Amino acid sequence: MAQVLEFKLPDLGEGLTEAEIVRWLVEVGDVVAIDQPVVEVETAKAMVEVPCPYGGVVTARFGEEGSELPVGAPLLTVAVGATDASSASPGDDGAAADEPSGGSGSGNVLVGYGTGAPAARRRRIRPERSTAPAAPAVVSAPSRLAVPVAFGEVKGRQGPVAVVSPLVRRLARQHEIDLRQLSGSGPDGLILRADVDSAIRQAGHVTEAATRTAAEPVVAEAPTVQVGAAASATAERIPLRGVRGAVADKLSRSRSEIPDATCWVDADATGLMAARAAMNAASGPSGGSKVSVLALLARICTAALARYPELNSTVDTAAREIVRLPGVHLGFAAQTERGLVVPVVRDAHTRNAESIGAEIARLTELARTGKLSPAQLTGGTFTLNNYGVFGVDGSTPIINHPEAAMLGVGRIMPKPWVLNGELAVRQVVQLSLTFDHRVCDGGTAGGFLRYVADCVEQPAVLLRTL
Repeated sequence: MAQVLEFKLPDLGEGLTEAEIVRWLVEVGDVVAIDQPVVEVETAKAMVEVPCPYGGVVTARFGEEGSELPVGAPLLTVAVGATDASSASPGDDGAAADEPSGGSGSGNVLVGYGTGAPAARRRRIRPERSTAPAAPAVVSAPSRLAVPVAFGEVKGRQGPVAVVSPLVRRLARQHEIDLRQLSGSGPDGLILRADVDSAIRQAGHVTEAATRTAAEPVVAEAPTVQVGAAASATAERIPLRGVRGAVADKLSRSRSEIPDATCWVDADATGLMAARAAMNAASGPSGGSKVSVLALLARICTAALARYPELNSTVDTAAREIVRLPGVHLGFAAQTERGLVVPVVRDAHTRNAESIGAEIARLTELARTGKLSPAQLTGGTFTLNNYGVFGVDGSTPIINHPEAAMLGVGRIMPKPWVLNGELAVRQVVQLSLTFDHRVCDGGTAGGFLRYVADCVEQPAVLLRTL
């Protein structure tokens, strides 16, 4: 006889207490293997696939796509030992056991990510429809793709249309856009975010026109009341959750707890750009990846932190102590479709510019595809924020709590500059440092920023620390 086991949302680590269901990977009646991913969830840190430690038949799922579940809440139940439809029918609501027996579970302690093994082939066991003995119907589904894809029939044409990325589906769901009515502009009819954005704008125009038409005869009698009602009806409310919610919480905590101050300086980056060009030219056409400006700035930061360790620290508020950290785990701000994330280059103080650049490129690609793990987004001790990529010159960064400082870098562009008493056109960049005034005073912060600026203007200064 089958044993029905309950699988709960596991502890995803890093202090996360809840997750949003993005996409179910199995349905009631499917046969799952041990450690097969069964659901894709989004936390405040990353998008992860959660594997099930039991092998058997899925008898129930808890939670719809788009809903949030706390850690420890039931995800699904699995009938372990069920080999046919008679041993465990879909929707079985029998009492769920806490632990599997006879080796039916993986024995792994699930912390969000599973074993990384390839997904097992999905089968469905259909319940019997009559009392007559019958062999269970087994339907094989296509194997899970590396990029999550959902298929649906589109009215007016034949064949499936692919919806790439759960983010696109969630955006459509939030704005009540029926993906089955859209024609994808991507390869082979893929529905892209641009297609959904266009549908949202069109729906907004239709709603606005309909609201205006319906309100016209009433507005003449009570304009104040009706205009207010119309505005309330068309206002959009966006939940602060997932990455956006985590960013909001962290920034609010930073502003409320950290007495921050910002200083800035303009620097002549002509020497830095020339040094980078020389490095990349020396590597030759097949000498490896090119060194980026961000990698050079990151290496300059690690050298500056070695001179000014006060800024590589945190504050233990409860103990009223400044905790100076032994190593530099350098975070860098990256803008993605999910929002702003800060991947962390571990042990950046032990790396050269080329190694830092390679790690930044690797983490940036993971961020772009939404595959960063929570561990890769936490533990930073200092953050480098290159907002110059947005075409702006300066900013006053908000410290990435619980760190003590953040260096902001504006765009590098030609500007008039006085060089050796004469006016010249040079590559100029604005550098800004926001720091926790509890860990140091302005003299230390100014010394750090001045050293960074000196290295930007004269990269040979770095030779002293290499």
